[in-house]
Amino acid sequence: LLDEVVKEIKGIEVKPEIDIQIDLNVTSYIPEEYIQDANQKIEIYQNIALCKNEEDIQNVIDEIIDRFGNMPSEVENLIDIARIKYLAKDLSVIKISNKKTAIVITFESNKINIDILALAKKYGNKIKFSAGIKPIITLEIGSNNERQILNDVTEFFKYMKNITENN
Repeated sequence: LLDEVVKEIKGIEVKPEIDIQIDLNVTSYIPEEYIQDANQKIEIYQNIALCKNEEDIQNVIDEIIDRFGNMPSEVENLIDIARIKYLAKDLSVIKISNKKTAIVITFESNKINIDILALAKKYGNKIKFSAGIKPIITLEIGSNNERQILNDVTEFFKYMKNITENN
């Protein structure tokens, strides 16, 4: 917040932060048997929510493992969702959700800056595009496996971010 105030004072345009709604069919929470103390649990949830890049994610992972031991899959999933959120943040994504064995990605407006041809070349018939006021990309995962969903979505957003930054 302080960074945004300083940028505003200096006359640098500050984009409002888009809160991305993520609704994937994965179990993501901190189990009671992993962290019993409610205050510690809230602190970890906040630390995960504040992650803005891969370095932040790695720091949170290190802290969690140092304090509480190896993470259960539900916590790993929670961290993967935070990773997907920061990867999608600069791409005008407003919603990521499951629809059967596909992932539906909804964009804020039709001013998206993504190389559709590069996506089509890489993903072929696993990807569908729907133009409109809020454009949609549907990515067929072909699985309901939590690990598969999170890995495929993460890789998709890494690829989208990479082609966007290199254009």
